[in-house]
Amino acid sequence: MTGKETADQGGSPRPVTMQDIAKAAGVSQSTVSRVLNDTPTSVPIAAITQERVQEVARRLGYRPNPLARGLRGAKTMLLGVIVREITDPFFAVAVEALSTEALNRGYNVVLGSAHSKADEAIALRAVLETRHCDAIILLGDMRDEPKFLEDLRASQTPVIALWHGTDLEGVPTVNTDNRAGMVAALDHLSELGHSRIAFVGGRPLGDIRDRRTAFLDYHEAHGTAVPDEYVRNAANDPADGDSAIRYLMSLDQPPTAVVCTTDHLATGVLHAAADMGISVPEELSVVGFDDIPMASYTVPSLTTVHMPIQEMTEIAARLAMDDPEAGANGADRNFVVAPTLVVRRSTGQAPQK
Repeated sequence: MTGKETADQGGSPRPVTMQDIAKAAGVSQSTVSRVLNDTPTSVPIAAITQERVQEVARRLGYRPNPLARGLRGAKTMLLGVIVREITDPFFAVAVEALSTEALNRGYNVVLGSAHSKADEAIALRAVLETRHCDAIILLGDMRDEPKFLEDLRASQTPVIALWHGTDLEGVPTVNTDNRAGMVAALDHLSELGHSRIAFVGGRPLGDIRDRRTAFLDYHEAHGTAVPDEYVRNAANDPADGDSAIRYLMSLDQPPTAVVCTTDHLATGVLHAAADMGISVPEELSVVGFDDIPMASYTVPSLTTVHMPIQEMTEIAARLAMDDPEAGANGADRNFVVAPTLVVRRSTGQAPQK
């Protein structure tokens, strides 16, 4: 045994209980409960007794039962996280960052995936509520399932939305400035002489929809027409990025550059270009969005819009765990963080032809 568990009569390890701590510390179980739950008492518990109880709890490796704590009205120290697209490497990085923020605050994460379908998140919400999470963070846009969002708003559990795109009524949000990121990408390509720029985007939800709108608005503001066939909607998957660029490069007048709404799609574009013998960036420049760790290691390395994940998860953590009432009213309920363009080797001067 490790000291974090005790043996039952059958010899099997079992979790350490308050009764075990009381016995080892030589105090009553009610005293242990009051110390560990920081419960106010009419008769103060001596500091030396509190220290002894806490030391024994640490030595035995006591872990409080979050469900029991929730039933008593105390914090459960559980953070619920529902991910829209858990297969997207970007969200894997985001979950890791949130988990670190939670751990630093003494929280554990209860993770659920909606498998790219918001309606599947309804069941997840019920599970998370059953487990008495202190707060729930949504990763990605769940807007196409209004009943799910309505139930969340009506619950007593604080809810924060990350990467949801435009503001979400009744829920504090933390977003990046998608328009600024897209403008930076298009300005960069324009400065390199590109005028035939295509767009490859995922499902038109949240951030993706905002990036698509920003792409079209940019061209309209600059008086440059975008052929309908240059705007390709695709699932957020490398295989769809591969298919999209194969179609675009088969056109009578193919683009000289392509902007993808995620790095996940951009990796598929790079793969297809290499397979077709199209040189990047000499014949085709490619820009992604998110700056996932893989973006530095693609061949060539990917120019992309860097998502400030650390800063955004810190804001979400503060709202969810430090001060759930923050942002409930007023202008600070919706946070927008500026992205930055990272120029690597997948973009270059437009070909002269």
